[in-house]
Amino acid sequence: MGFWLYMLLMDLLIPFIMIVFGKSWMRTAPKKINHIYGYRTSMSMKNIDTWVFAHYYCGKLWYRCGVVLFPVSIIVMGLVFGKTDDVVGTVGGILGGVQMIPLIGSIIPTEKALRRTFDHNGKRR
Repeated sequence: MGFWLYMLLMDLLIPFIMIVFGKSWMRTAPKKINHIYGYRTSMSMKNIDTWVFAHYYCGKLWYRCGVVLFPVSIIVMGLVFGKTDDVVGTVGGILGGVQMIPLIGSIIPTEKALRRTFDHNGKRR
C-alpha cells in the first residue's frame, strides 16, 4: 500500500506541474527573457513578442494535457491497487514515461506555431 501511494503521488507530479505551469503561462510569461526559467528555445527567445507567444501557446498545451493526464493517471494506478510492488513499479514507470511524451512533445507544435506566426528574425508575419 505504501509503495502504491508513493507511485501514485509520483505519477501525479507531471500532470500537476503541467496544469500549474500551463495555467500560469497562459496568464503571463516570465517577465524577462532568461536562460533559467520558462519555455527556452532560440526562436522563443528572439524578442519579448515571441517569448510571450511561446509561453501562452505551450501553456495552453500543457494545461490541456495535464487536465487529461491527471484523471487517467489516477485510473491507471487504481487498476494496480493491491498488486505486487513489481507490478505497481512497472506500471508506474511506464505511466511516467508516457506522461513525458506530451510534456516534451509540446515543443514541436509550439515551435511550428512560432514559425507560422513569426519570421526567422522574430517579427510577426
